[in-house]
Amino acid sequence: MSHWAGLLSTAAKVNLLVLLVSAVFSWPSRSDRVPEFALTKIEESDMKDDSGKEPVTEDDADPEDLEVFYPTHQWQTIRPGQAVPAGSHVRLNLQTGEKEAKLPDSEHGKSEEREERRRKRLGKVDVDSNSFTSQELKKALAKMKESEKAERKAHEEEVRKKFRPIEQLKEEFEKLNVKMETDYEIMVKLISKFNSSASTLEEKVAALYDLEYYVHQVDNAKDFLSMGGLRLVIEGLNSSEAALKEHSAFVLGAALSSNPKVQIEAIEGGALQKLLVILATEQPLPVKKKALFALSSMLRHFPYAQQQFLKLGGLQVLRSLFRQKGMEPLHVRVVTLLYDLIVEKMVLEDSQHGDQTQEKIQQYQQVRLVPAVVEQDWCVVVSNLLAVPEHDTREKVLKTVAVLMAFCRERYRGDPALGSTLGLLRSEYEELAAQEQREGDKDGYFKELLGSINTIIQELR
Repeated sequence: MSHWAGLLSTAAKVNLLVLLVSAVFSWPSRSDRVPEFALTKIEESDMKDDSGKEPVTEDDADPEDLEVFYPTHQWQTIRPGQAVPAGSHVRLNLQTGEKEAKLPDSEHGKSEEREERRRKRLGKVDVDSNSFTSQELKKALAKMKESEKAERKAHEEEVRKKFRPIEQLKEEFEKLNVKMETDYEIMVKLISKFNSSASTLEEKVAALYDLEYYVHQVDNAKDFLSMGGLRLVIEGLNSSEAALKEHSAFVLGAALSSNPKVQIEAIEGGALQKLLVILATEQPLPVKKKALFALSSMLRHFPYAQQQFLKLGGLQVLRSLFRQKGMEPLHVRVVTLLYDLIVEKMVLEDSQHGDQTQEKIQQYQQVRLVPAVVEQDWCVVVSNLLAVPEHDTREKVLKTVAVLMAFCRERYRGDPALGSTLGLLRSEYEELAAQEQREGDKDGYFKELLGSINTIIQELR
């Protein structure tokens, strides 16, 4: 009886031991499962050391690199510190006392695929069959950086072969005597060529032609003045060569345009008198055309020059152009200049913009342009141009007649030729405007001209 009791006691002890072992090795797979492919398994008790400080990070723990246990279909010993992937079979070898693990039987094929993917992902990194350390990862990263650096260096070398450095290009340009010149330097050379006694007539004309291009810019025109170029072209207006007169006036007009500083220097240098002489004497049409251009540039927005123009008999000089044969192309230019000067003064007088405007109004009040226009019978001179066939000329003349209407109304009412011309123009433009309407252009060019004619006719009644 005591023998059987001993056997039962021994069996109970064995069963109890088996239960304890099963509980120990089944607990990690249930409650603390480690995610697949994790590099390490950190227990909560391992988060801090005995002093309460956090452990050293992986990068700082090079001497004790962490390892990953890669299970296969065979039982393998788990070394201390290795993390076992979730789902692995784990057992305690009672003979050796070591932990062992392997993949489930269904994972046999998948383990080889996973191992192959791992090797492809690591590329050329020389890793152990079971683990790789953070130090090896650092070396692999360093190799990758070296490879990128080598590729970048090769690309830079290729670019250097295709393109030459700027220093080399500068040297080659200097050898070819090619130099990027500024506008200032170019104008200096052109003025020197124009002023040189060794230059031919063609070279001087070419220099003036090129100068006209540069002095259109305000800053270049000021530089042109400081170089003495303005004085030279004013002197060129006295030349016996028609070509030099023409192109000198052309350069002068370009430099004067919207440039008060140059306008002042030009009128003080006697340019106004010389231009009026050219317009009053017998000269080729191109010369007078450029002289009129320069005169217009000098007078616009410069009341002092306008006052001097009237004192020097400038209106009589322009009036004489209508009596000279072959000067018809200048007629509409003269009328346009008069229109601009009259409107310029009217607009300024209607504006209210500070003390500077008041000062300029006082300057314009000394310019008695409109009374001189009426006195010299410009009313009829202008209205007679309505008989020309060009629509553009008619448009400009109609605008001038409308501006002069306040001063020339009685003169226009007593001019039967003007009434007849206006009637013919109205009939012509009524037809042209109707054609525009049929073509779908409700606010066309001819309708606008017809409106101007009707307005003048209405004011003359």
